[in-house]
Amino acid sequence: MRVATMALMIMLTSAGAACAHWDCAAPLADWQPREALVSKLEADGWRDVAIRIEDGCYLVHAVNAAGERLHGKFDPASLIQVSSGRRHHGDGEHDEGRHDDDGHRRDQMEDRGRDR
Repeated sequence: MRVATMALMIMLTSAGAACAHWDCAAPLADWQPREALVSKLEADGWRDVAIRIEDGCYLVHAVNAAGERLHGKFDPASLIQVSSGRRHHGDGEHDEGRHDDDGHRRDQMEDRGRDR
């Protein structure tokens, strides 16, 4: 019974981890050039576009006309956005820019560092 329970726990944990993170899986030969994505995003109002590769996806950081920082992951073959986010400048209360890339609040991380 214990072995069956343990096997089930391992299977469920592995399946959850696999679904929790998006990896683009297109073969490199199918990728469109970065310039194609830049053109598409600029037509949609994104500017100051910076692209890097992460988890097999194009990871994009940019700014919109309102000055809000944007980021998103795009499938490099289809150029379809697979995840997104927006960071605002400003008022502090809703300032998502105070989070690191893992979603942790920077001020909380700084407080933890002082406790050590």
